[in-house]
Order: sequence, then C-alpha cells, then structure tokens
Amino acid sequence: IWVPRRARNKQTYGGMLDNTVAGGISTGEATFESLVREAAEEASLPEELVRREARACGCVTYFYIRDARAGGETGLLQPECEYIYDLELDEDVVPRPGDSEVEEFYLWTVQEVQEAMARGEFKPNCAMVLLDFFMRHGILTCENEKDYVEIVARLHRRLEFPTH
Repeated sequence: IWVPRRARNKQTYGGMLDNTVAGGISTGEATFESLVREAAEEASLPEELVRREARACGCVTYFYIRDARAGGETGLLQPECEYIYDLELDEDVVPRPGDSEVEEFYLWTVQEVQEAMARGEFKPNCAMVLLDFFMRHGILTCENEKDYVEIVARLHRRLEFPTH
C-alpha cells in the first residue's frame, strides 16, 4: 500500500500519514473528477491511468470530534462522507509528491500499515478508509476482530444532510 506522509508544515494533521490520494470535492465537481485531479496534484499519477484503472468501492460516512490536530476550533462534531476508489498500480508506477502537501511516499505491507495505524500515525479519517479497504479485501474479518460489527457500523453512519 502506498502511504504518503503529509507535509509537517500543513495546518491540518501536519506530518501524519494519509491515504495515497485524498482531498475535498469542489462545488459542482463530480467525485470521480475530484479523484483524477487529486491523483495528479498529490501523487503525480497520470490522468489516463486513473481514468482507466480506478474503481469505485463505496463510501464511508461518519462523525468525529475535532481535536487540535485538525487546526481551527476544537470540540466540534464534524460529519463527513468519503467516496472510496481502489487503484492498483503496476510496479513501475511510483507515486511522488506533486504539490507541497506531501513530503514522501512509502510502499508498505499490510502489516506495516496496521502497525502504523495502531500507533495512531494516520489521520483519523484515513485510518477509517484503510479499515474499509481491509474489510473489503478480507484482511479484517469477524473471525479476527472482536469489534467487527461495531467497526462496520461506525464506518457507515446515517448523515442527516445531503452527501452528493
């Protein structure tokens, strides 16, 4: 799994680990077009590759309480909806920072990612996307995680506002 480290000088979650590509959807922008734009900006991934190979895999919806790492006012309850895409890259495709938001990328095994998650090194919402990935790929199951049903429920909260 390609894992970027956010620039340490970023106002929000500086220096934490992130998802390979992530970002906000601009007003009026389609989710897939946001993915294509962010993939170029953050990971220097070619547009044609992303358009051809990225696969929609659902979304996670949740609330979290903003802490100091988020920047700005703390203690606020913040709802979010994140659309998820999988993109398998050939060995010769290496993400590299395309803007000032990412310091570097690491190519890690699932175990290395899980260990970093356990240490709290990922942005909280990025850890949620990884949990969803682990569930969809049979890495995290009800057989090996006692809180499986609780995790599933917390990844898919009903949000009382428009999400599209």
